Amino acid sequence: MLQDDLISSSLEDFFERNLISEVIQILKSGKEATVCCCRAHANLGGGLLAAKIYKPLEHRSFKNDQRYRDGKGYHAGKQMRGGRFSRALANKSEFGREVQLGSWTHFEWETLNHLSDIGADVPCPIAQSHSGAAILMEYIGDAESPAPQLRTLRLTPQQANHIYHRILHNIQLLLSHNHIHGDLSPFNILYWKNEPVMIDFPQSVDPRENPRSYELLSRDLENVWRYCHKFSPQPDPWKLAGRLWSDFLHARL
Repeated sequence: MLQDDLISSSLEDFFERNLISEVIQILKSGKEATVCCCRAHANLGGGLLAAKIYKPLEHRSFKNDQRYRDGKGYHAGKQMRGGRFSRALANKSEFGREVQLGSWTHFEWETLNHLSDIGADVPCPIAQSHSGAAILMEYIGDAESPAPQLRTLRLTPQQANHIYHRILHNIQLLLSHNHIHGDLSPFNILYWKNEPVMIDFPQSVDPRENPRSYELLSRDLENVWRYCHKFSPQPDPWKLAGRLWSDFLHARL
């Protein structure tokens, strides 16, 4: 299927529900998804929205995802934990991959909703397509260009300090509500109006369930530290990870 056809079919539901009126441009096309800038329907004020369209199974990569899947059961509820669902996932059958894809996409939708509700710095979710193939959310940027990825910027020491501490606030906020991003880096942090915005949550984990949660928390902190530390010295991220994890385990967050 051509990319234009995939975008058209995936977003058809949003057109029919009068949520968008136009696809303006493709913002990013990665291994897992394509993100488009769309014109919101007049019912929503006609501004800009972002649509994240998950790629078909044959074009997606699920390599090295076991660390995120452990203990999740698999994202989509108790019905996924036994019988045909578990066997299909274990055997990597076509049906199993469909279950896996659907659970990842729905999980990101649910996670964005929860994080937006608790005040985390994430795009506000608007709608999920009935097929589960796309999510419509707040667009971060303006009509001229989308917000840049943090990795593309050369920061002043003041900017680096602010971003580092704001992301630390978010990491602690997420942990206090049983979320760890799990793949946080300057590639999936946007910078707009002097503030960081975190994106891409299909791989986030529940620290109460995933046995590798401390590893993923430490890596998130280290990735952010490594980038900001280039522009302004920052405290040891490993000590911070240990303190946060201890606070989480002892219900002090």
